[in-house]
This record gives sequence, C-alpha cells and structure tokens, in this order.
Amino acid sequence: MTGPAPAPAAERPTTDQRAASDANGAAPSSLAPTGRGLWRRARWYLAFLATLLIAAIGITVLGNDRHYPPLDPRSYDADGSHAVVALLEQQGLKAELTTDPTTAQGGADTLVLPEPDLLDPAQLRAVAAARHQRLILIAPGPAALSALAPGVRTSEEDGDVPYASVRGTAAHCPLPEAVRAGSASMGGMLYTSGSRGEGCYPRGHGYPLVSAPTTAGDVIVLGSGLFLHNGELAKDGNASLALGLLGSQPRLTWHLPDYSAPLAEGTGTKTFNDYIPKGWRWAGYQLAVAAVLAALWRARRLGPVVSENLPVVVRAAETTEGRARLYRRAKARGRAADALRRAAAHRLAPALGVPLQAGAPDPEALCAAVADRLPERPAGDVRALLYGPPPTDDAALLRLADDLDALERQVRNP
Repeated sequence: MTGPAPAPAAERPTTDQRAASDANGAAPSSLAPTGRGLWRRARWYLAFLATLLIAAIGITVLGNDRHYPPLDPRSYDADGSHAVVALLEQQGLKAELTTDPTTAQGGADTLVLPEPDLLDPAQLRAVAAARHQRLILIAPGPAALSALAPGVRTSEEDGDVPYASVRGTAAHCPLPEAVRAGSASMGGMLYTSGSRGEGCYPRGHGYPLVSAPTTAGDVIVLGSGLFLHNGELAKDGNASLALGLLGSQPRLTWHLPDYSAPLAEGTGTKTFNDYIPKGWRWAGYQLAVAAVLAALWRARRLGPVVSENLPVVVRAAETTEGRARLYRRAKARGRAADALRRAAAHRLAPALGVPLQAGAPDPEALCAAVADRLPERPAGDVRALLYGPPPTDDAALLRLADDLDALERQVRNP
C-alpha cells in the first residue's frame, strides 16, 4: 500500500505564504523568546548573583564579631580587659566607659587613661582640673606626664634604659596594693618617682609603676597594661594588683581612646609597621616562602641544549647586502661608516699587536702602531681615516670603504 501522492508544486505553500500565515497568527514564530530559552540564558547569571548574595550574608554574619583594640574593657580576647571590669562590678563597683575624658566627673572615682598621649593639651588640662581621686595612666609620654603627673619623668631623661621586658617582678615598695599583690607581670616604659612619688617593681634605675600624690588623691603611672589583659590576669599577683589599683574608689571611668587621633607633641610618631596587623605579617612571611619555593621550582635544569638544523641557509653576503640597503634607504651614512671603521679597527688591532680594551682598541695606540708600520702615512691621516667625521654623501662613503681596504692591505703587506 502506498501513501497519498505529494501535492503538485503549484498547490504547495510557498515560503512567502508560510511567512504570511505566521504573521497572521496561524503559527508562532520560531524567533519568539520562550520561557525555557530565557531560563537557559539567565540561569548562570542567576547562579552567580545567588552566590554573591550568600557570600555577602555570610560575611555580614561573621563580621558581627567585632575586634577591639588591646586593653579595651569590652573585649573578651586575650589582650582585652573585660575580665577585670567584670570582677570589679561583681564587688559592687560601678564601671563606666567614655570616649571623652573631659566629661568624667571628678571626686570619688578612678579614671583610667590607656593612651594619654592621644589627648590634646586642652583635654589634658581638663582632666587635671577635674580632680579625680585616682588617675591611672598607662605608658604616658613626657607631655602627659607634665600635665597629669608633675615630678614623674621617663627614665630615659636620666640616661637610663627607658624600656624593660614584661616579666614577673617583686614589688619592693610600701604601696598597699603592690604589697598585697606581691610579684606581678610588670615592665614596659620605665619612670623615675621624683621627690614625692613612690616607685614599685624596680627594673634597673627605673620603675614600671610609680605612685605620686596629687591635691585630690594620687596618680598611678604604669609602664605597661599587660597585667590587666584577660590572658594575664591569672598569673602571679596580677589580679590582686589590678583589683587594688582600679577598685580603690566606688566608681570607675575607663576612657576609650580615639586611635585615629595624632600623638601628642613630643611622644614620637607611629611607624608604618605599627599599622600592619599581626596576621598580615605572617601572611607576608608565607608569601615570601612560597615565592622562594616557586623560584626554586622554576629554576630547575631544563636539560642539555638540543641542536637543530636550520630550515633555510642564508648566505652571509645576502645579510650584508640587506643591511646595506637598509642603511642606504635610511641615508644612515654615519652608521654605515662607523660599522666599516669599527670592523677595520678590530681587524687591524691583532695584526699590529694592539690589545683590546672594553672590546675595542685604544685609538691613540692603534694610530701610532699603524704609523710605525707605514712610515709614509702620518698618524694624523690614519686617525682621520679610522676615527674621522662621517661622510657627507654616498660617493664619500664609497671612497672611505676603498681607503679602509687599502689601509688593511698595506698593514698586512707593507
């Protein structure tokens, strides 16, 4: 059984008729976008945007864990000071944080200044006028000492070593808080106690803790606040010393320094390394090791040199002629003359026994040797030929080449 016969060519719809039928809505156009096609085109872009969104959410969630600077009472890190403040609050002491020490009320309170050198002169005068019962300065410089602790100076002003490593040190002073604490982790900047002050934990001829009386109470100068860190509080008598110094008054005010402020005049400036986090330094060391390993890997031997036959042999004369045509086209008569004279000098020097210096014979020695070999040619003429000015036209260049050839023949066959 056979199928129906195909329609005659006259009865078959032409291409124009099918296009007209599609335009009238009889059949959808093949170029019209479909949902499946749009999904295929956009799925990779949507996947990329979804990945970015997930990464942003993850970074936001992980970034909620703020990093505080050292000696910050809000920090639970090893270099923070939250533990000592929490212990004081458990004993009934009221602790407050402030970013402006000039607003702290004086009287029966203790003011802690972790970075007194970041305060400007007006702030230092305001703190001194507030008459706090106890003022604790951590690693102050000369400007802060002059304003807040008169009579106390850094040990370097007396020619001693201004800094000592932090380690367990005996008190050796009558200060009650130090006597109860005993040995503590003390060090850092060293100070002199002055005529009215009392120095504790001596290191050489300086003290990392100095207590000096004031009209309102006393001021405690500390060379380092390491014993206040969360990670150091349980060592030696650090906890007893910290609670004794900070808990002598019913109210504690802790200043939060503005580390973006410049240092006070006379306290020095921070170096570039002070602004590099510790983690970045280790990353730099790792990158340096990786770079060295990569250099050693790439510097390995590649094996012996493999000689290969040239696919085309070019005669030396063709190379010379090609270079000569380039010189002629560029009208570089001076360059061509220099090449001819340099080659002639290199060929004449071994024949006359003139040594090469820095890859070329000495002009005076070469001209003198040529004059000795050819008495009829003065040294001046030889120098004008070998080291004279460049030729002015092509004819002069040809004459120069002929004269150099003649000179070589005369030297070799005088």
